[in-house]
Amino acid sequence: MRSAFPKIPRARRPVLTALSLFILCASFWTACSLDGASKKERAAAGDGTPKGAGAPPTSLPMPPVESAHRTDERGASGWTLLDGRRASLADHRGEVVVLDFYATYCPPCRDEIPHLVRLQRRYGPQGFKVVGLNVGGAEDQAKVPDYVGELGIQYQLANPDDTTVELFLAGNSAIPQTFVFDRQGRVVKHFVGYDEQVAQQLEAAVQTALKEKTGD
Repeated sequence: MRSAFPKIPRARRPVLTALSLFILCASFWTACSLDGASKKERAAAGDGTPKGAGAPPTSLPMPPVESAHRTDERGASGWTLLDGRRASLADHRGEVVVLDFYATYCPPCRDEIPHLVRLQRRYGPQGFKVVGLNVGGAEDQAKVPDYVGELGIQYQLANPDDTTVELFLAGNSAIPQTFVFDRQGRVVKHFVGYDEQVAQQLEAAVQTALKEKTGD
């Protein structure tokens, strides 16, 4: 089935030093960049800057990656669950799915997680699934088990394939980024950052998608 992926514009990003990133994180609590292996793997460009006033809090973006918004690649992309099993969107056909791209050191990602936990608990019986995809690199992925216990995460967590990261975050890889898919596997909402307004819109999008029947 054909999916409609939103086109995300590219932007020039100034290079920030590690000290600058630390100051931003410490001062604003809404901005911190991806680090460790994921940053080194995509070191072709510099880090970005946080969104302006009024925008939902988000992290500084990863350096941009080559655009891969081709719907025929989606079936070949997926993720590896914490228990080693492979999965993809195709495994959730007929369900409403939220893909949440996060890192453990990202404050707005942490703020969003309790809401995702509540959504999974409330709507799971209606055919709803949250999947958290860690884009913090190997160093951050090692911290996920403790993160799960600390925040009481009860939905699926996984490490995405590189092609999955490129497919969804190409050109604008600020985190958290949250995608809502309907039962036909189509993107119906895409959120960058997290605040109370995003929380309300996210839940409304999930509710609307759950009311729709599975297409043929």
